[in-house]
Amino acid sequence: MDMVSMGLLAAMGALATIAGTSEDLESDVGSQSNPNSQVQLAAQVGHTHRIYNKAISGEPPSNALYAALAAVTASVLMSDVYGMNAFFSIAVGALVAAVFNGILSMTSYMGRNASQARFDQYIYLDVLRSHTTTIMAHAYITAFCVVAISYIMTAPWLPIQHPFPLPVIAFIWGLALGAIGSSTGDVHYGAERQFQQYPFGAGLNAANSGDIVTKGEAGLRSSIDNAWFCAKFGGPVTGLAFGLIVFLDNWRTTVFDPATQGWYAVLIGILIVILLNIGNRLLEIRAKKMYGPYPEYAGEIKA
Repeated sequence: MDMVSMGLLAAMGALATIAGTSEDLESDVGSQSNPNSQVQLAAQVGHTHRIYNKAISGEPPSNALYAALAAVTASVLMSDVYGMNAFFSIAVGALVAAVFNGILSMTSYMGRNASQARFDQYIYLDVLRSHTTTIMAHAYITAFCVVAISYIMTAPWLPIQHPFPLPVIAFIWGLALGAIGSSTGDVHYGAERQFQQYPFGAGLNAANSGDIVTKGEAGLRSSIDNAWFCAKFGGPVTGLAFGLIVFLDNWRTTVFDPATQGWYAVLIGILIVILLNIGNRLLEIRAKKMYGPYPEYAGEIKA
């Protein structure tokens, strides 16, 4: 272990934190993943809305493919044929992924809303213009950071030198990032922001599916309002979760050389997982003792 390796490790953790935050906010603007089904049902139960509705697939596969597309583009540009600088190659690759994301988002939004014309759901062109560019901007940041992390792990002139090629590493990290954004960040968006008229943590009754809040702080709510809300907690928490995963996973292989101390790195990884599970369990017990069991929701919250 040397100072260069620790510096790269710190840079990877910082990039992962930024990537996690931007990925969660991108899904919040586009109503992707878990909350998307509630937005999809809203018009059918009488709630027309101005919320972007784009999910092509769940966050894990979509982010994996965006990251892999950016990595493949960067790899081609960095090859001997073109010989472009790594930084600019990654930037161009992220741009390609963001444009691809924007195209799929636009067609998904227009197709979904057009199919719900019978429920008086409209296609709002101002929402399409403003939200699509916001989605692309966040997708660019996410793709750039993920590919940069993957490049640090695979570059032959850097000390880590992972055996997998750049696109494969980017695909794996994109898959992991999408899963974290779907499981960590969307809780605060889908359960807390979209259903503010129901108690947070009480769960959502199936009879209330699609009963989302459509009024914002000023006028009708849009997905930009959701991103503003989630940037306060849901996005940073997602970034922290992904940043810790990238940092801790690479920290153990940086401290313990896999060639000579591989089993130590494996044991440390298992120990980290055990400690995190114990910490989660203790936190859950403490929360239950402090707040008590969730009351059953029967139309109103009892004092």
